Amino acid sequence: MPAQRVRIDKASPRIYKQLIAVSAEVAAAAEAAGIGRSVIELVNLRCSQLNGCAYCLNLHAQAARAAGVSDQQLDVLAAWREAPGLFGDLERAALEIAELVTSLPPHHAADIAYDRATDILDEEQASVLIWAAVTINAFNRVSVVSGYEVRHRG
Repeated sequence: MPAQRVRIDKASPRIYKQLIAVSAEVAAAAEAAGIGRSVIELVNLRCSQLNGCAYCLNLHAQAARAAGVSDQQLDVLAAWREAPGLFGDLERAALEIAELVTSLPPHHAADIAYDRATDILDEEQASVLIWAAVTINAFNRVSVVSGYEVRHRG
């Protein structure tokens, strides 16, 4: 039987509250940059898919639906490049950033991905989306390392 994991958010609540504050700041900056909640939730979901964080996938799929992301978009998110008609330019650029930040490919590949995204995004939007990906990657790591599991909704 595996040992009980340290719930780092509970063991270090002041640090975790600061991560939540960063997330709130990113959300406010996204709104100011004209990036809707649905786009941020797509970033949250794609990063969580890549990191294998079931807890965050469960949480952000609900949030994405509430923000207007369609079930069809959610169904194909893992293969979003193969369904370009389902995602607008901003969404595709955001997903490009999500994968770039999460996977950290070799520099030449990172440059290509960054260039594709910033052909669509202005500097403020690129910055906010990078911070959104950085933040959800941190939450993914908190959840996975702490051993959080998805509870059945019933």
